Amino acid sequence: MTTPQLASFKIPAIENEPMRSYAPGSAERKALVAAITQMEHELPFEVPCVVNGKPVKTGKIAKQPMPHDHARHLCTYHEADEATVASAIDGALEAKAEWESLPWNDRAAIFLKAADLVSGKYRYKLMAATILGQGKNAWQAEIDAAAELTDFLRFGVKFVEELYAQQPSKNAPGAWNRVEYRALEGFVLAVSPFNFTAIGGNLPGTPALVGNVVVWKPAPAATYSNYLIHQIFAEAGVPPGVIQFTPGPPPEVVAQAINHPKFAALHFTGSTFVFKKLWKDISANLDIYQSYPRIVGETGGKNFHIIHKSADIRNAVIQTIRGAFEYQGQKCSALSRLYVSSSIWSAGFKDQLLSEIAKIKVGTPTDWSNYLGPVIGRPAYDKITGYIRKAKDAGGEILIGGTGDDSKGFFIQPTVILSKDPKSVTLVEEIFGPVLTVYVYEDEDYEKTLDLIDTSTAYALTGAIFASERKALLTATNRLRNAAGNVYYNEKCTGAVVGQQPFGGARGSGTNDKAGSISIFYRFVSARSIKENFVNIEDFHYPSNLV
Repeated sequence: MTTPQLASFKIPAIENEPMRSYAPGSAERKALVAAITQMEHELPFEVPCVVNGKPVKTGKIAKQPMPHDHARHLCTYHEADEATVASAIDGALEAKAEWESLPWNDRAAIFLKAADLVSGKYRYKLMAATILGQGKNAWQAEIDAAAELTDFLRFGVKFVEELYAQQPSKNAPGAWNRVEYRALEGFVLAVSPFNFTAIGGNLPGTPALVGNVVVWKPAPAATYSNYLIHQIFAEAGVPPGVIQFTPGPPPEVVAQAINHPKFAALHFTGSTFVFKKLWKDISANLDIYQSYPRIVGETGGKNFHIIHKSADIRNAVIQTIRGAFEYQGQKCSALSRLYVSSSIWSAGFKDQLLSEIAKIKVGTPTDWSNYLGPVIGRPAYDKITGYIRKAKDAGGEILIGGTGDDSKGFFIQPTVILSKDPKSVTLVEEIFGPVLTVYVYEDEDYEKTLDLIDTSTAYALTGAIFASERKALLTATNRLRNAAGNVYYNEKCTGAVVGQQPFGGARGSGTNDKAGSISIFYRFVSARSIKENFVNIEDFHYPSNLV
């Protein structure tokens, strides 16, 4: 029986999770080192599927290698088979009615508790899993697995409170209008990526927060950190069956889910190619669905910096290095193409860029002095080094880097390519690695270069404009209006913060539904308008009918 809501509740004040510095000798560094050491002593872990709150061991075993030491693996995991996915879908649908009817304050309390578990009890364990399993250094793990995941959960509660408060402003005499925001009819499929632990929690968490049930397929290369998130959800009070944890290959999970009549929505982050294929597959199934599925996706990027002749050189250089090479360029928002005015390039930008990159250390993420770690795995290593070879073969000049070492881990040196062809392969195609391609333009061709940025790729995720002249900023903003969903002035094109810069892009970069804002929650609810009349009528005629 549902508990009555006996008051109108107000959630606690929400602020962004403070980020810890991990300076030498700090308490947080000691705690993180201890967590990493303990995890290294205990690995490999065994990860089951989790269906209806119970572990399911299919016996179909896969491994999650550690990208800095690929001969070892962080965990083995049981891949979901057809029977497991079927059970997950059925169990989610059985859990739906009770979860959706749970009073909002109780759902809010569960996710606020999950946020506190992430930021406190599980902070260093989640970070250790992200460092060892996904190759992030301490700072990248902090801003992801600790701060951003906490923010997604806390701000999500705040945004849903605001969503539910949006009610009709007018009522006819003798009547009351109101709107309820129902969960979607059916279940949501969440398909999360390897590169952000926080996205692993947000993709199932967002639809669940507004009453949906979710079948969650995590990325193989993030299995263990995502399993920990699922455990956190359970400890916080998410009932069994509401979020089903089903790691495994796409044919057994994704295809089976989107072939089900009760499939209601896809919440996806990953490659553009895969997202387009899923959209086509969903479209082909429209006749079998109970309703029109919602499709929400954030996919690839070919993100840019444009450096105007009035830009501050030092700031533009440092922001460029961070934007291109943090987490080995494996961010959807990472800088990949750099357009620099010729006067700035020759006035010190080139020399400073190369001298600063030369200071970057590459190696295992457990060595605190390393700025770059490994790329995520063999396919990524081969793809990235393949693009470097293509650029060289096409006449691109390797200014720095261009080499890799896969003998123990998948390490690639930060690479800068100078191209005289604005449509060269590494200026057009997504690479998803520590490779930056530079195109130097003549100062007087600033506006032409803006048009070039706008038309060169299929993507429109992030971009940054560096200039001290306001006119240059405004000109670029207007000419590039549709070239990026997130634009930055004099700051790198990465680092969107929940509640501050809603994140997402359009064109080939996704549906631009803006994670980290109220907008994303509209996609996972179906509004119902209710009008209640208090005054009876006595006749069906209107005055206009009278003679």
